[in-house]
Amino acid sequence: MTSRDPAALLREGLFRLCGTEDPAVSERMLHFMERVLERNQYMNLTAIKDPEDFVIRHFLDSVTVYDTPVFQESGTIIDVGTGAGFPGIPLAILCPEKKFLLMDSLNKRILFLEEVCSEMGLENVAVLHGRAEDLGQDDDYREQFDLCVSRAVAKLSILSEYCLPLVKPGGFFVAYKTGMENLAEGRRALKLLGGELTGIRNFPRLPGNLSFIKLDHRLVFIRKVESTPRKYPRKAGTPAKEPL
Repeated sequence: MTSRDPAALLREGLFRLCGTEDPAVSERMLHFMERVLERNQYMNLTAIKDPEDFVIRHFLDSVTVYDTPVFQESGTIIDVGTGAGFPGIPLAILCPEKKFLLMDSLNKRILFLEEVCSEMGLENVAVLHGRAEDLGQDDDYREQFDLCVSRAVAKLSILSEYCLPLVKPGGFFVAYKTGMENLAEGRRALKLLGGELTGIRNFPRLPGNLSFIKLDHRLVFIRKVESTPRKYPRKAGTPAKEPL
């Protein structure tokens, strides 16, 4: 792949995927990239250190959900296992009118995100240190969100037990999954948790001048068709050890 200017690549990608040409959006994302890569020298935030690769595999990958009705119609969004802030931060920069909660089980990451969100003035973002199994049983968070997004690395059956209890009935969980996973294995878990697979969006190539790009993830859309039984999520650690 020919080396390209990361800033130009990001502007082109945001226009192709989101229809935005606002320079402030790309500038804020590039500032966030700088902060992540700077802090990455001292703590493990990302294995992706090349700026061009970062733009493609973090920013453009994160915003692929932007133009979907599911995302556009959601006002409250939780990012489970946000890590270094993906996909939550890029989506929050794009949509200041929406409210985001970024959750992760590693407090060092949450402290970094809290610092950088304050620095960037991202007033539509809150961060929370915790485990999804605990949040899903907490009435302050259980079934409180229009949409849950996650790029966390876990089988769909495990990830669904983390995420679906947080979604309102009628809302959606969108999982960013690699193309290798057999999604059929997660259908039993979805039924038990009140979810239903409604669609999969693949990105074999991006449009126009970005056709050379191949993204890591496809989007798996799961609708919350009924309330999750109160026994889910099970206690911390159980979903990963004993998947539904």
